[in-house]
Amino acid sequence: MEAIDVGILSILPPIIAIALALITKEVISSLLVGIFFGTFTYAFCSDLGFMGGLNATFSLMAQKIGDNAMMILFLSLLGILVVLVTAGGGSQAYGVWAATKIKNKKMAQLATGLLGFIIFVDDYFNCLTVGTVMKPVTDKYRIARAKLAYLIDSTAAPVCIIAPVSSWAAAVGSTLSGAGIFESDIMAFIATIPLNLYALLTITMVVVVAVTKISYGPMREIERRAELENELGALNSEAVAKTDDSKGQVKDLLIPIISLILLSLAAMLYTGGFFSGEGVNIVEAFGNCDSSRSLVFGGFGAIVVTFVLYLPRKILTFKDFMGSVNDGIKMMVPAITILVLAWTISGVCGDLLSTGEYIGGVVERSSFPLQFLPVVIFLVAAFLSFSMGTAWGTFGILIPIVILICEESMATDPSLMTATLAATLGGSVFGDHCSPISDTTILSSTGADCNHMDHVSTQIPYAITVAVSCAVGYLVSAFTGFSIVATLGSGLLTLAILLFVINKLTLKKNGQN
Repeated sequence: MEAIDVGILSILPPIIAIALALITKEVISSLLVGIFFGTFTYAFCSDLGFMGGLNATFSLMAQKIGDNAMMILFLSLLGILVVLVTAGGGSQAYGVWAATKIKNKKMAQLATGLLGFIIFVDDYFNCLTVGTVMKPVTDKYRIARAKLAYLIDSTAAPVCIIAPVSSWAAAVGSTLSGAGIFESDIMAFIATIPLNLYALLTITMVVVVAVTKISYGPMREIERRAELENELGALNSEAVAKTDDSKGQVKDLLIPIISLILLSLAAMLYTGGFFSGEGVNIVEAFGNCDSSRSLVFGGFGAIVVTFVLYLPRKILTFKDFMGSVNDGIKMMVPAITILVLAWTISGVCGDLLSTGEYIGGVVERSSFPLQFLPVVIFLVAAFLSFSMGTAWGTFGILIPIVILICEESMATDPSLMTATLAATLGGSVFGDHCSPISDTTILSSTGADCNHMDHVSTQIPYAITVAVSCAVGYLVSAFTGFSIVATLGSGLLTLAILLFVINKLTLKKNGQN
């Protein structure tokens, strides 16, 4: 199937899916409606008829399942590992131990953010691992699952997008090859970090939210319920109800998780060619790695380690171990279902209806002063990423366009390209953060065991607060020659003012001083 140009109709499938998801708070049916609208638009505009629409729908869905088969395998393996450490009592033992070290809600939130910052290699890995490890601790201090999902989501993509050794750096670097002002792809990526306002300010926001009592929007009500009524939600595992945790120790959680991390890192070096004897260094190996395949290797290895750790000590019987395999896969079915549909609607936009090209063309044809390009591209990237549910797809589409637009001014003002590329990456992550069809948003709610639409509705006000600060920062950059100090400083100052004002208004609305 070849993509066709349907003009403004190309942006309707994601808009329909997102609008329905926000209205009905039901993701699967909303995604299906958006997918069918897009595929039948493609079929009728290509004179393929009704059966052509059905064929396009299921062919595209099958293609996306095949393209992402390794990620589906990893999610299944991680679900198995989560159930195993829960059934073995590791999670409960860790929660009891952490309670002696983490003394209050503030420390629990900071610890969650810190762990998210440490696991910078891959956002999928980050989302699910942080949720698995920190859920028992945050539950103890009645931190709402939606708050946990926010902390996870805000230290996943925002950290990966500024980490030179990550799956994101590899993806971005591969699209920056045309930016001729940089010595290499990795140097181009590193140059964008100081001006990637959304990533830097989001991480700042996580620290502020963790150490203060600032809470607003739907998050405030959900946090109040968690505090007063302990409405945290139950784990989505049948194994939990059947678990005898008396034999579990802290090492029964830490060893499997640490094994997962170390084995995944080793696998990334392996798939990146570090052990090939061809002189590939560590940075190049991480940049060239097959992250999904590496995570599958790491997940399988961690399960083998757990088997060796549990069975000789009779933490679990062989029958219970294999039963946990079944429970773990079942636990991940809802997340995998949503991800398959999210990948499909992204394919509708990118592979069938040329959504990215349409929006990119509108930007390219627009006439505006180039110094305002970063703020404009930030907003366009946010809209495109929100609509498609993919940051990678967004910067993959926009970066070549940005390079073409900036080429004429590179000789006189090379900093314009750096700032605009940074704004592209930041805007892509912002839109991805807000989109209910984003894979990282879905995995964050999965990792926190939180209702997906609760996570989306509570995160959006926080993300928009940061995005407004970014827009101000990029506007200031237009008048200061894209100075890093002025751009980042104005963004931070705006964020501080907004949080102060919002907090005051929230307290006043609730009758507090």
